[in-house]
Amino acid sequence: MKKSNKAKGKREDKKAEKIKLMIAQLDAIKEEALRYEKIYKKSLKRVHPGNLVSAKNLIHYRSLRLHDLTKLQKNLGNMGLSRLATTQRNVMAGLETTKSILKAFLGKKPKEKRTGLSHIKANRLIKRSAKQLMGYRSAGRHTRIMVTLPIAAAWDYELVEQMIANGMNCARINCAHDREEDWLKMIEHIRKASKKLSKKCKIAMDLGGPKIRTGPIIAGPKVKKFKPIKNVRGKIEKPLYLRIGPTPSDEHLLPWLPISQDALLQQKPNTQLYFLDARNKKRRIDLLDYEEVSMLASVSKTCYFETGMKLYMDKSLSGSYITVGELPPVDMPIILHKGDYLKINRSLLTGENTKYDAGGKRLAIAHISCTLPEVFDFVKIGDPILFDDGKIAGIVKGIESEAALVEITQAKEGGGKLSADKGLNLPDTNLEVSGLTSKDKTDLKFVVQYADVVNLSFVNSRLNVKELIWQLKDLKAPIELGVILKIETKKGFNNLTEILIEAMRLPNIGVMIARGDLAIETGWANIGRVQQEILAICEAAHVPGIWATQVLENLAKTGMPSRAEITDVVKAQQADCIMLNKGKYILRAIKFLSEVLKDLEGYHEKSKVLTPALKLTAVKN
Repeated sequence: MKKSNKAKGKREDKKAEKIKLMIAQLDAIKEEALRYEKIYKKSLKRVHPGNLVSAKNLIHYRSLRLHDLTKLQKNLGNMGLSRLATTQRNVMAGLETTKSILKAFLGKKPKEKRTGLSHIKANRLIKRSAKQLMGYRSAGRHTRIMVTLPIAAAWDYELVEQMIANGMNCARINCAHDREEDWLKMIEHIRKASKKLSKKCKIAMDLGGPKIRTGPIIAGPKVKKFKPIKNVRGKIEKPLYLRIGPTPSDEHLLPWLPISQDALLQQKPNTQLYFLDARNKKRRIDLLDYEEVSMLASVSKTCYFETGMKLYMDKSLSGSYITVGELPPVDMPIILHKGDYLKINRSLLTGENTKYDAGGKRLAIAHISCTLPEVFDFVKIGDPILFDDGKIAGIVKGIESEAALVEITQAKEGGGKLSADKGLNLPDTNLEVSGLTSKDKTDLKFVVQYADVVNLSFVNSRLNVKELIWQLKDLKAPIELGVILKIETKKGFNNLTEILIEAMRLPNIGVMIARGDLAIETGWANIGRVQQEILAICEAAHVPGIWATQVLENLAKTGMPSRAEITDVVKAQQADCIMLNKGKYILRAIKFLSEVLKDLEGYHEKSKVLTPALKLTAVKN
């Protein structure tokens, strides 16, 4: 018995020592967090009073994440205690509460006074900031829905009204597209529909930012192919319907063949036009009937039309004719294989493919320009470079005064196609490029006057935020104007704490996880971790996080979601807002997302997993 008691005593002593070590670790973490707070003392003085508590908590969280907590977390978990994994919103309270419980295991009462932000107060701050930035939440779900408006929203009031009725809480207008007149019409429709439905819909406007894209490429011939539908045996099943007329309309989904207004008025329904197509094949167009400013027509065989081609009224291809109007040139992409070289020009030269002589000897390597020549001031030999959402990758092998030489390290089997106006990413290059372009500064004047929120693109450092604050001050922007910081680069992610501390000088801010460029910049293998880290940092700062890029994209564009998209939405529910992009079935996508979020509402409170009663799926007999 004595031996058993002695062994038990040793185990208790060992357990007590382990607990004391854990308490010491918590004390060290707390002390480090307070020291870290002093480092940011000057920055904290500039923070808006309403954000001061949140800014301090963010600093504490950033300090906490300097430590590898895995061993401590496992030990806490083995004792059935919280593992500090969901203490983002109130770091000090989480540390102090855990320490108090550990002391209780030792039979001691905590002496120190609680200093941390309570869970309830932190939760209130998060809800308040989400409401300030994104507006009122919809009944049954805390996650708001932001939707990018299509151009149709400028002339179709009913579309806007249905978007709000289906669950849109915030409308996004992209300043990189359309014109001020279009934006104003969209805003008028949003305000009108919000009033009618008694549902306040916020308006957020995106500043385009310094986008790095490929320059122009030598244009191909102005040819367009029209192909009827064939069955599995290659036989034509039905003709291809098209419209002919002077100007295509956004409403028309059928293929369009341009002809002048005078030429259109010469045509009669139930007649034909005859021609030799671009391959010198005899073909015919059947003219069916007038519809508004065009005529419905059909072709029963594959046709290649070309700008300036003659279309005859007579089958003999003689006599009166009309001509095909201006067709867009065929895209002639640069074909790149692994091991090829590509020259990127500083000046806006027209890009061309690699040139060979008749014997196959290379005469000149392929070249293309870059829309932001300032990048050449920062690129170094050995820097990776990615094109078109990472479909083609390379590495910088040489730098000249007017160009950079890139060796292609990744391309599609058989050759990758690089076209004009495709994204260009330099994930490891330390680009010091201003966040606001001259167009952004012009657009900002409109945004300040009409929008509720401004979205700042490609935020890489606190200096980008500082520049925006200066511009807003000069424009005497209303204090309630919200600012959303779009994080879409590796540098932006790495500097997120400093970016947020600077932005907290403003009372109303949020962060958008722009997963498109971010995935390319940080690597496809890392984007899952990175988006989760950004959400955690946002929660620590008590600022709304917006989950963006390709959410329910299949559903919005084709009308049918993929399984991967649904699981993505389940993860996205942890964010304060989810952004949908425009598409033909956007109304269906908004309604579906709203329903899914309501169904998931009981399963998460931000990063915390909840456990409601198990709901079984009904089975029909």
